Amino acid sequence: MDRTAKIFDNVISDDIVSKANRTKQKYIKKFGDDSDVVYKLSVEDNQVLYPLLGVKNIVTSETTEKISKEKGIIIGNIRMGFGHYRISMAIASAAHSMGITPYWFDLHAYSETTGGKVIKHLNELYSMGSRWSQKYPLFNKFYWEPLNSEGFKKISYNAMDQKVSELMTPVFKELPKNMPFVATHVWPAQAAVHAGVKRVVNVIPDNWPMALHLAEGSIHTVQTPSSFIGYKTLREMGGKVLLNPMPSDQLFDVGHYIDHELVANIDADCARRLNRIQNKKTKRVLLTVGGAGAQKEIFAEIIKSLLPKIAKHEVALLINVGDHMSVWEGLCQEIPELKTLSETYFDDWNKTLTFAEELLDSDVKGIHSFYNKDIFAAVYSSNLLMRSADVLVTKPSELAFYPVPKLMIKRVGGHEAWGAIRAAEVGDGTIECETVKTTLQMLNLLLEEDEILTGLCNNIVKANKIGVYNGAYKVVELAINKGNK
Repeated sequence: MDRTAKIFDNVISDDIVSKANRTKQKYIKKFGDDSDVVYKLSVEDNQVLYPLLGVKNIVTSETTEKISKEKGIIIGNIRMGFGHYRISMAIASAAHSMGITPYWFDLHAYSETTGGKVIKHLNELYSMGSRWSQKYPLFNKFYWEPLNSEGFKKISYNAMDQKVSELMTPVFKELPKNMPFVATHVWPAQAAVHAGVKRVVNVIPDNWPMALHLAEGSIHTVQTPSSFIGYKTLREMGGKVLLNPMPSDQLFDVGHYIDHELVANIDADCARRLNRIQNKKTKRVLLTVGGAGAQKEIFAEIIKSLLPKIAKHEVALLINVGDHMSVWEGLCQEIPELKTLSETYFDDWNKTLTFAEELLDSDVKGIHSFYNKDIFAAVYSSNLLMRSADVLVTKPSELAFYPVPKLMIKRVGGHEAWGAIRAAEVGDGTIECETVKTTLQMLNLLLEEDEILTGLCNNIVKANKIGVYNGAYKVVELAINKGNK
């Protein structure tokens, strides 16, 4: 079925359809045509996540283990930044807690496929744009912000993606078509529908409705009521043309996509935070670098401002640079003493696990820095550390929805602004601090006065009581029950 010419009963212009077909042919010419190839699929344990979340990787190689259709769920994703991986981990965690085996299906990882090559090409362009947006204000103002907030919103963009995602279907041929399939990026969702997968749930990130994220033929989930209304009405996705809305039972507001381990411990973790506040104990600040490696400059200013407090044991600093060693090296060039002051956890997963576990009930001081070349360890380190963090410093990406007190620094792309708005409205994060001055002011308020930080903790507990953070569980339930509706 052609899903380019008509999307939710909205007719796409012939010019856009023609452009979409030309784009697909351009990629075939550049990367080859593997539509007749049958990729053999098998399974292996994910070395980082299997012991914690039971995750098994689907690989295009022969192993002794095959995909089990019983009590399993496929999580289709793409490593594009860290956000889609982190949301995938939340879904995997929820599934694991429900006795379901999560199978990791990363289209970016299948580098031998045409789809994998297309994704690699597009991901490199997006990562470059993210970094440039932080270096070049004019590029950010006149191109990157408009592209991420308005360009990706257009339904014509979705039509283009629908055609390109057809190139990603060959690797689906041996996938069980009746297994629950959860996609945390729209391309696996679109490709799964094209490939005939019957039970597809399209997990939409962010809080700014964009046609980019549509995958007709799947069930769509969002994290907020405002996002639900925006997607339901396909708000402004047709420009000046009022579009037909999404049909009933194809869109659900499920709440924030959060790991079971975090949700189950919200009350206990917030109680520890409040205890540290009330007893004037060392506060823990967690800095997390995004998947594109942007925003090193603002992190450097934050670290410099915290050094006096760290020396007085008023603050302990946790820095996770993910898999970006260049960011760590850049920070050390900017702050020479950082290297000597830091206890490092570089490519030492066991040391990271031990520290994160001990941090829950132990005092801490100094600077602790984390790096892992393994992408799973790089992303999940922050998940482990945030349970013990008093303040998470992050851009308003997927982390804007997490149940930990958050200081929102400047966004990377206009779409992220609405993540900060959501956090501020729920009350578990600050407003977006768009300059270094406002960031440092807010950080000082969080660390030197009890009022805001106490409020954030209390709001997390209140939000949890009404199910704000239960989205991952509900996604799994929708995927399991979709075929029975």
